[in-house]
Amino acid sequence: MSLLKDAIISALGEDVRFRENYQHPASVVFCTVPKAKFTEAAKAMKRSYALLAAEWATEETPWFGIFACYRWGSEYLIVKTVTTMDDPAFPTLTKKYLPAYRFERQMNSLMGVVPEGHPDLRPWLKFEDWPQDAYPLRKSFDASKPMPRVEGEYRWSRAEGEGVYEIPVGPVHAGIIEPGHFRFQAVGEQIINLEERLGYVHKGIEKRFESMRWEDGFRLAGRVSGDTTVAHSLAYCMALESMSGFVPPERACWLRALFLERERIANHLGDIGAICNDAAFAFMLYQLMRLKEGILRTNSELFGHRFIMDRIIPGGVAVDIDVKGKEKILSELKWLEKEFEKLVTIYDENPSLEDRVRGTGVLLPEKARELCAVGIVARASGMNLDCRIFNPFTPYDQHDRIEMDVPVLVTGDVHARTWVRIHEVRESTRIIRWLLDNMPDGNINGTIEPPSSEKAGFAAVEGWRGEIIYWLQSGPEGEINRCMVRDPSSVNWLGLEQSIPGNIVPDFPLCNKSFNQSYSGHDL
Repeated sequence: MSLLKDAIISALGEDVRFRENYQHPASVVFCTVPKAKFTEAAKAMKRSYALLAAEWATEETPWFGIFACYRWGSEYLIVKTVTTMDDPAFPTLTKKYLPAYRFERQMNSLMGVVPEGHPDLRPWLKFEDWPQDAYPLRKSFDASKPMPRVEGEYRWSRAEGEGVYEIPVGPVHAGIIEPGHFRFQAVGEQIINLEERLGYVHKGIEKRFESMRWEDGFRLAGRVSGDTTVAHSLAYCMALESMSGFVPPERACWLRALFLERERIANHLGDIGAICNDAAFAFMLYQLMRLKEGILRTNSELFGHRFIMDRIIPGGVAVDIDVKGKEKILSELKWLEKEFEKLVTIYDENPSLEDRVRGTGVLLPEKARELCAVGIVARASGMNLDCRIFNPFTPYDQHDRIEMDVPVLVTGDVHARTWVRIHEVRESTRIIRWLLDNMPDGNINGTIEPPSSEKAGFAAVEGWRGEIIYWLQSGPEGEINRCMVRDPSSVNWLGLEQSIPGNIVPDFPLCNKSFNQSYSGHDL
């Protein structure tokens, strides 16, 4: 029984068609609807309390395919409609789902499809000095040639009135971080509006997939966002394996989970320290980075790479762990927990730090749901979302044994986002112990056959920031026709904008770090 499938059938009747043996895995429902009914399908999903997980376009001569992926609990449903190349318009979903606001701007900028009724079609990920008729995701676009430069101007949103002034921040920042441009309007110290301008590290990732072999795509996926290399390469491999009907060896799946949890711990440690640093408590940054460095060095010693890059491959994993390696990790966890809990006590009992993080950068639960937030941001704002529970792969699917405990808070402030990370570090250390104590023997990889033509694969993986989605499509010759990547940052950047008004200017870095979204993962 599928709630979303029943809902769309009830709403559209014979106008909805379900395509068998196309979308993989079979648990992901795939259907097509007439273009005029695309918005009706969104209405049906909204009435069913589904979230909009992603929206994208494909070129399938003589059509453009327009896709929307909805999620409710453990269910995913993909709705497709088509529009002709002569008339690339389709009905906008922005009036039903706020994330469509940027999804569709990106589709318009990179593929040239036109969301009719969209309130704001300024370019997104496509800069104003690019030619208007240059669409980097179209098949006719030659990515090997430099983009001609034209004169253009980006129209920023502005608040006006007596006492309102504007503060531009970026895209070049004082720290060694990725580029992003933020425009504030403020009255005194209070921010009344924030608008983001991203895309400065757009590097044609999704286009590059189309020129690669299936067996090599995991390397590119692992570089979409370098701090999330494990989760991105895993999502790509799982989508590809679903298309090929390949089931990885059980031991490989357990090792994948081990890598995923170690990536989660390392990044959470760094983030907690950085949040404290932006509240002028540098001691916590130094101490937590010391713990993070220990994790990374152990990764390098046992798995050959500090970030475990390129160790998840199609068909399994490229590296195993022996008895000495298990003992090394267990010893490290004992040390880590002892040191970490000391620092948590310091964080929790510091009144000046508490004054900065509580009630700052609030994203209310109702707003988080409206924005379809994911991951840390969602769980700090009352949304119980985690693919390890609702869309698990082995061994996370052994609920009665692993007993996952995902923290969910409701205040939605900097403190809540920090405290979710603290709970997740504790939970990940427990999960790693369980994995090492119960890991099965066996092979760590197998041979995977390239998928046949006209198939699609889907995977959703809970990275440390949140849900990562990959959607793969094979072309007429069995080649990669499209690889859609949706990093958590694609939706959570909107949440940062909504959490800032009402805060003071000096608290923006603190709010920004508590979200810590990826520029690289967004700027595809």
